[in-house]
Amino acid sequence: MLASRPLAAGLAAACAAAALLALAPPAYAQATLLSGYGGTLGYGTECLYPNDDGSSAVVDLLPAFPSGLLFFGAVQSSAYVNTNGNITFSGPVSTFTPAAFPIAAQPMIAPYWGDVDIRNTGGVCMGGAGVTCSPCTPCLNPSENGVWWYLEPGLMVVTWDRVGYYSCHNNLRMAFQLVLTAAGCGGAGDFDVEFRYNTCEWETGDASGGTGGFGGTEAQAGFDAGNLVDFVAIPGSMSPGIAATLCSSSNVGLTGVWQFEVRSGAVICPDAGMPCDTGNAGVCAGGRTNCVGMGGLECVQDVSPTSEQCDALDNDCNGMVDDGAPCPGTEVCAGGNCVTPCSEFFCGPGLVCDVSGLCIESSCAGVTCPAGERCDGGACVGACDGVICPFGQECRAGSCIDVCAGLTCDSCTVCEDGACVSRCEYTPCPAGETCQADGLCLEDACAGVVPCAAGFHCVGGACVDDCLGAVCPGGQTCVAGGCVPIPAGSDAGAGGPDAAVAPGDSGAGTSSDGGTGTGAPRPIYRPGCGCRTAGSQSAPPAGLLGLALVALLVVALRRPPRTPPRPR
Repeated sequence: MLASRPLAAGLAAACAAAALLALAPPAYAQATLLSGYGGTLGYGTECLYPNDDGSSAVVDLLPAFPSGLLFFGAVQSSAYVNTNGNITFSGPVSTFTPAAFPIAAQPMIAPYWGDVDIRNTGGVCMGGAGVTCSPCTPCLNPSENGVWWYLEPGLMVVTWDRVGYYSCHNNLRMAFQLVLTAAGCGGAGDFDVEFRYNTCEWETGDASGGTGGFGGTEAQAGFDAGNLVDFVAIPGSMSPGIAATLCSSSNVGLTGVWQFEVRSGAVICPDAGMPCDTGNAGVCAGGRTNCVGMGGLECVQDVSPTSEQCDALDNDCNGMVDDGAPCPGTEVCAGGNCVTPCSEFFCGPGLVCDVSGLCIESSCAGVTCPAGERCDGGACVGACDGVICPFGQECRAGSCIDVCAGLTCDSCTVCEDGACVSRCEYTPCPAGETCQADGLCLEDACAGVVPCAAGFHCVGGACVDDCLGAVCPGGQTCVAGGCVPIPAGSDAGAGGPDAAVAPGDSGAGTSSDGGTGTGAPRPIYRPGCGCRTAGSQSAPPAGLLGLALVALLVVALRRPPRTPPRPR
């Protein structure tokens, strides 16, 4: 299961929500609704008669999906469009107050299961309650407050267009869509699901304990297999604020858009690679979601604990920042920098004695930095500021990591830049690139080249060192395509924050020029101390600007990531 079973709102929650009713929540208008399918509004020619708690007649899915939709162990060949923000497969559903998933014998896909009321047309409350059309009055082509659906081969779009809530209220609206698309890969019956939210202004009907569209039992969004076991509930369902969450958030980085894949009958992990909080302390707190089994989700931390450094971070993840961080000689760690205690004589050029009796940069006097940052040259800098990671890596919490390491993608996708994207067999490569066996695109000039050795990548038909242009975090150097700690007692560690290592010294982290091992010297920094900014006591190494320009060139050569295909 992707989410824990949400609990129905209790009395305390309802009372708290009611107390906030006087504060009108903002209206959200985010994702554009898909159109161009005919009819008066472009949402199709089929729509529900004005009603409350009604449903469509049975809708044949086979013209759009000849193999049916394989949904949690059962092949569905027909569906019902229900007024209350969902479609069901075993029969029409008139229930207006959502119940926490899972529910027995009620397979459902619900972009917004709430008490929708579409009887108010032009200020007049008309239509019937609980009407199931079999047959029924034909579509009256409402100019608003309507429910529409459209089918074509490989596609079904259901639109709830600016719908109101019970009882006949139109002062607040919801506008959202359910889009079902035949999968571009996988087996028979596999399909993709997209929820699109354009306007999100109410959460509850009057008969569900709500007042003015809020309070009581809020709406729910997700999937239910109808077997009391398998379900997916979007976080925040049946809780205050669910409308705002759906319109202003996303599981794919597109505001108001939520995408899912149904493979072999189950909703698979939709958002592998999304940022998450592991619940751990320090640098171990940040993580990425990863798929576990069928539909499971876990948060895997990006950075593992290391020995403490003087960098304003909790490197060993024990809940304390810079505790026991080593500094050279008589220096002590303060504010993420190794500094010298004030003497009775002076602190030295460019330094002042602060209230704690430590010599700090004069430009940092009176500067207070946020957690995880330190003052350098009068400015607060983070652990990843100025860092240029080796090719294929990103800086997280002061460490360069491979954002695809350990990330699990399904058989239809492959990890690229930390996200699961459609394999190039199913989404064609851009012009000038060739689809590879690993599912990723590669520039044509590199397609026929002998694979590069570990720590190298192909650019323009030649193997280039992954370390080229890299600027590792403080106290680290790039070796074999990765940033590693500078060995204690090495010449690099003894030369001070701006000491550069002689070219060709492999232990010093020199940048590679494509295999010769004679690239430009790389700057090495004292553990706990970052690159000095212009105007501070120590100037940056002369070669740093050149390295930055080289890095920009390398970045420019890297292929931009492809975005996963979305239902049109």
